[in-house]
Amino acid sequence: MIRRARLLSSLALVAASAFALTACSGSTESSESDADAAWTFASGDGETYTAPDVPTRIIAHAYAAKALMEFGITPVAVYADGPISEDVGLEGVDFDGIEVIGEEWGKIDVAAAAELAPDLIVGDWWPAEDAYSGFEGGVEEESKKLAELAPVVGPSQGDSIVGLIEGYADLAESLGADPDQIADARAEFDAAVADFQAANEENPGVSALAISPWDVNYAIAVPEYAPELLDFQRWGLAVVDPETPDPDFPYWETLSMEQADAYQPDLIMFDDRNAPGGEEILAAAPISSSITAFAAGQTTTWPAYWLHTYSDYTQQLSRLAEVIRGTDTSVGAL
Repeated sequence: MIRRARLLSSLALVAASAFALTACSGSTESSESDADAAWTFASGDGETYTAPDVPTRIIAHAYAAKALMEFGITPVAVYADGPISEDVGLEGVDFDGIEVIGEEWGKIDVAAAAELAPDLIVGDWWPAEDAYSGFEGGVEEESKKLAELAPVVGPSQGDSIVGLIEGYADLAESLGADPDQIADARAEFDAAVADFQAANEENPGVSALAISPWDVNYAIAVPEYAPELLDFQRWGLAVVDPETPDPDFPYWETLSMEQADAYQPDLIMFDDRNAPGGEEILAAAPISSSITAFAAGQTTTWPAYWLHTYSDYTQQLSRLAEVIRGTDTSVGAL
């Protein structure tokens, strides 16, 4: 699974006694009165969660933690999809004093988590997988028992990274943070969006293909399941929609390396979680010389599935705007 790398009942009873929470599908109604519900959050799974006390002991997926920490909400522990020091999406994040209970996709130390007595677990909701980060198909069953320790909530990976960021702002506000503290970051982001749009107007028609070569396969990202790519399309970049997404895992259309020249964009965007590995894999394939954008050196990276803050998004949009301005649109055939 290459989207993002791809304890027991008694523990659940301890967690339940520490944090009584109610989830109501599609409704704000709950068995608690409004006066008793000091905390409420409409989560990405379509349910609204309430509790008599505001959660304070939070375990979060590392990307979710980064988003919450922008608002001064510091979790007691995090779990990541791989080594934190090697994760491009976590560069510059200070997790000092925060326990790390997992640095491999699909594996979480639930026993260590239980000792921390969490009252909330936070991660992105992934609609295509009907699961939160850390609970998807393929995750070991022991690791999924993390959900027995506390309720799991988080905003959805929907059709825009902006919506995801705003979802974390709503969650942070429900936990006691002031959402206005990132107003300056939002203003800088808005300026970056305007510049990105201007770049596409100055050099119209740039076609881009988001890819992740691995082993002998050429995986092409499907924008429908990558909200940052949907944003790029919305703001003027012609990100290619592959024709036949994989039926079992629609984040990608996977071709054999021998078919890698099937799409001929002006710009190749490599999954930055495997940079420069993806480019090296493609360069080693004989067919790479037949991919005109690659042969012309019109390549860059794309922030694959990890954007959670305005500051990160601003940096990426500013970088890509300059790449777009310098792209020769006569190279591709799309």
